[in-house]
Amino acid sequence: MRKTNAAPLSTEPAHYEAALQELEKLVLELEGGQMPLDQLLAGYQRGAQLLAYCRDKLAAVEQQIKVLDGGELKPWAQE
Repeated sequence: MRKTNAAPLSTEPAHYEAALQELEKLVLELEGGQMPLDQLLAGYQRGAQLLAYCRDKLAAVEQQIKVLDGGELKPWAQE
């Protein structure tokens, strides 16, 4: 049985690039078709969490760019 190296579902990535790298690796494992059903479901759930994390980070950067384009400079508060 092949096990995935995905982090536990509750672990938040250190940063956007780490999340993206983990997501890409997870997608390759899921597409491989060699995972048992329970791991497949856990991998899908983790992938959904990573995708949401990446989208949130990109939205925050997009908002910061809008602020910069408007002539105001406000610090981006990383969470």
